[in-house]
Amino acid sequence: MNKNNTEVTGDNRKHLLDKLQTLLEKQIELARQGNIREVEVLSEQAGSLVEKIARAGIPDPADNVFNGRRQEQLRKLYENLCLTITARKADVSEKLSQVRKGKKTIQTYLSHI
Repeated sequence: MNKNNTEVTGDNRKHLLDKLQTLLEKQIELARQGNIREVEVLSEQAGSLVEKIARAGIPDPADNVFNGRRQEQLRKLYENLCLTITARKADVSEKLSQVRKGKKTIQTYLSHI
């Protein structure tokens, strides 16, 4: 039973973990596509799901559903998401810098006409 006095079975726990994994995979895909707004939306869903998982008592070291391999898999997905978002941020920052340089060049050119 969890804190809400509802029983959380192994199948329910596995379903929650599967759903979290799917959300992380979708976020990675969306981040690679540059769709950061959708990543944020899914992040809210993932946060809510993590709260459900925490209330359900996951991870429980004695629980076969959440073994070390599953934990490592989720950790790697999360790290991959963070790296993908960081890479996208660096790309956007570089492009913004290029736009600013272009704008300065145009302003300088126009001021000499």
